[in-house]
Parts: sequence; structure tokens; C-alpha cells
Amino acid sequence: MPIRREHRYFYPIDWKQLSAMIRFVRAEGRCEGCGRPHMEDVQHLGDGRWWDAEAERWRDDRGRFVRRALSLPESMEPGLVKVTRVVLATAHRNHDTADNTDANLVAFCQRCHMNHDRPEHQRCRRVTLRARKAIGDLFGGTG
Repeated sequence: MPIRREHRYFYPIDWKQLSAMIRFVRAEGRCEGCGRPHMEDVQHLGDGRWWDAEAERWRDDRGRFVRRALSLPESMEPGLVKVTRVVLATAHRNHDTADNTDANLVAFCQRCHMNHDRPEHQRCRRVTLRARKAIGDLFGGTG
């Protein structure tokens, strides 16, 4: 995932190499959250369950095998299974881009990355909405 121009100065010069080491050496080209393989088209049900073609079994959102009889619908409708290309990205566990220690970096697929960042995105959204409301109170008064 490319870094926005205004955020580039938060990352070290060797970020591309550091990210590649995390994604392909340590994580071996698989998401460390759910185990999905990098640059593969993966069939999934939209709720986190996905088809592992190597093991020929369904996995859940944490990469554990799913019991077919308990969790999957008997008749799979054509529109139920979706296909997504998995792309790994390196994420900061504590959302601090200055902390590039090995323990703070993790390789995530798009789904796991968004789930990991959800609380931070919600926090930023609340801050932005409050700032907009404050500006509206300041300049939107009756006069």
C-alpha cells in the first residue's frame, strides 16, 4: 500500500526494504493475522471465512480450519462466494510510525489491516468531526 506524500517523512528511508523483510522473510508471504497468501486470488464468504487452496479447506478470520458441517451453508449460492486478490502490507501494532522495532511491525492482508486500524480510524473520525463542529460554532453563529 503506497504511503501518502504528506506522511512519507514519518517513515525511515529504508522503509521499503524493512517492509519487505517483515512481509516476505518473517511472515513468509502470508498474513500474520489470518494466513492468507500474498498476491493470490482467494475465495471468501465476506465474513472472514476463506478457502485455503493449498490445504483444500475453509479457514476462519484467524486462519484456523473451519468445520464444514458447523459453519458453512449446505447449498453455496453463486453470489455467496467472492474472490479477492490478497496484498500484504506492513502495519504498526501501536500505530506509531516512528516505532519500527521488529515486535511492533506485522504483515497484514487488507482485511486484517482494516480490522486492526478500525479503532484508530474511528478515533481520528471523532476528532475531525469535533473540529468541524467547533469551527462551525465559531464561524456559523447568527449575526
